[in-house]
Amino acid sequence: MTAMTAMEPAICFSTDVAPSLAALVDIALEEDGASRDITSTLALDVSAKGRAVLRTREPCTVSGVELIALLAQRVEGVRGWTGGALDGTRVEAGATIGGIEGSLRSILGIERVLLNLLGLACATATVTRSYVDAIDGTRARIFDTRKTLPGLRMLQKYAVHCGGGGTHRLGLHDAVLLKDNHLAGLSPSAISAKVAAVSTRARSRPPFALQPRFVCCEVDTLAQLDALLQLPAGVLDIALVDNFSLEQLREAVARRDALQPTLLLEASGGVRMETVRVIAQTGVDRISVGALTHSVRWTDVGLDMSLDMDVGMDAV
Repeated sequence: MTAMTAMEPAICFSTDVAPSLAALVDIALEEDGASRDITSTLALDVSAKGRAVLRTREPCTVSGVELIALLAQRVEGVRGWTGGALDGTRVEAGATIGGIEGSLRSILGIERVLLNLLGLACATATVTRSYVDAIDGTRARIFDTRKTLPGLRMLQKYAVHCGGGGTHRLGLHDAVLLKDNHLAGLSPSAISAKVAAVSTRARSRPPFALQPRFVCCEVDTLAQLDALLQLPAGVLDIALVDNFSLEQLREAVARRDALQPTLLLEASGGVRMETVRVIAQTGVDRISVGALTHSVRWTDVGLDMSLDMDVGMDAV
């Protein structure tokens, strides 16, 4: 996976993603009726055991392998195993991710929730990888946004990292981002003064326990950017140039390079696969893409079951 910068949070599945999913997984299992499966109760003997292998049914970038163990822990009589493709690896159709063994009823009880989450994670990683590949050779990096599915943010942001992208913000709590709604009605010079005041307060007397990782300000015009470029270096870390044309982006980069080369420029707004490379070629440092998380196409991951009366349950 692509190395992270100092501004990016390191997202660990076991400490960040798993705790955030615990309650959601229980809701999903209850929603699916995992403990009240009519069909399995009627069709399968309570002592029936088996082994299910999780395989990709299309090429993808893998993400969420540890979901197997997480789901297996929610029911009795099964255990999850991995050892196939690891998170962040590109695989072809038919690649083994891992599997579950033990009670057939329990395996089938968690099947759909597990496949739903794996399909989302792999899809997010795969689309991220496609954007990362599209700008290969430029200075820019791909970043996600807060446009995530409610309750699944940490899983999706983890998957973005698996695909080689970066995390802009985890949420409202870990960085300062002054957006247009914070600055409505202000002139460019007033915006610059506001940014300076907020930055000083954030860095010297943070109001929250978690100190902000960076200070960023959204700009809609070159005039606003010009005002921010007059600030001393280090007051502002990132200027988010929103919905700029390619010509405006090139001009923004030229002005930044001339006046404050350490300021990072992040392009955002309407970024698509067809446009991301030409945006990167303007010289911006970062490109934030909402499509990584808000409209991903499902990745097809299948669970292939085999009846196995010899599955050892002592270790389950």
